[in-house]
Amino acid sequence: MQTGSHQVRDVTEDSTNNGIQRRNNQLPISEPPLTEGLGHVERIDAITFASADMDASVVFYQALGFVISFGDISSPFVTLQSGNCFVNLWEVERSALPTRWWGRTIFHVDDVDLIYERAIAAGLSPGDKPKNAPWGERFFPIQDPSGHDLSFAKKLTS
Repeated sequence: MQTGSHQVRDVTEDSTNNGIQRRNNQLPISEPPLTEGLGHVERIDAITFASADMDASVVFYQALGFVISFGDISSPFVTLQSGNCFVNLWEVERSALPTRWWGRTIFHVDDVDLIYERAIAAGLSPGDKPKNAPWGERFFPIQDPSGHDLSFAKKLTS
């Protein structure tokens, strides 16, 4: 069941398990997550991707406007930065890369079309041209050299 942006799970009272009985293998949520005050997550600071080809991965992220802030192209661990966003690349053997889809990392940017044009000019291959999505963002998808799904997006204004 949804209430606003919080999911409420179906629970019943009983005398075991501190008065909570699980239904449908779901754990109960007693309080909505904190969004203000102490103890809440403010933002995701960095994401670390496994990279089977550090040279190609660094060049890829640099083509999208990131700059190296730690390490260099020959290092087994490199941090790249764009504004307050950090991408860490950790060199691994190709066999250590995910073999199936795990999700997508979304970077919010100030100009989706500019980032797209930068990618095209650098010879990268976005999955699609920028488009307006029904959830209120303009975005385009792209994969990095190790196959990580990325999206560059901006919230649409009315």
